[in-house]
Amino acid sequence: MTDVVLSVDVAAPAGTTWLALTDWTRQGEWMLGTDVRIVEGNGRSVGSKLAAFTGYSGIGFTDTMEITTWEPPLRCGVAHQGKLVKGTGMFQVHAVGPNRSTFTWAEYLTLPFGIVGKLGWPVARPVFTVGLRRSLRNFARFAESYSVGQP
Repeated sequence: MTDVVLSVDVAAPAGTTWLALTDWTRQGEWMLGTDVRIVEGNGRSVGSKLAAFTGYSGIGFTDTMEITTWEPPLRCGVAHQGKLVKGTGMFQVHAVGPNRSTFTWAEYLTLPFGIVGKLGWPVARPVFTVGLRRSLRNFARFAESYSVGQP
C-alpha cells in the first residue's frame, strides 16, 4: 500500500470549494486527462458510484469508485473498486477564513501488478505527484471562479 497526500490553498469560501470539488462531471476541467461520470445514485451521497476515465485519445483506464463518506462541506471518502486502482481516497475541505479554504486530496492505494508495481512505483510516484500538484493548482483556479451550472 502507498499513500499520496497533497493540499492546495483556495481563495474561495469552504462551501464554494466543496461545491466545485463535488461537481464530478466537471472534474475534467481541472484534473489532467480525466473525465468523470456518475454511474449510480446522485453523486452526493454514500453509495453513489462514479467512473473516472484517465488517459488521452481513448488510451487509459477507468477508475470506478463508490462514495463511502459524505460529510458536506468537509469531507468525501471513496473506495476505489476498479481492476487497476484499489484502495481509498479522501477529499477534505478546511475553512481558513470567510473567503479562504484548503483542499486536501489523499489517496491510500494498493499498487497493481504485484512486484512490478512495487518496483515501478518509485519511478511513477514523482510523475503522478507532479500531475496531481498541477491538477490541484488548476482546481484552485476552478474553485475560485466556480458558479453552479456554469461551464
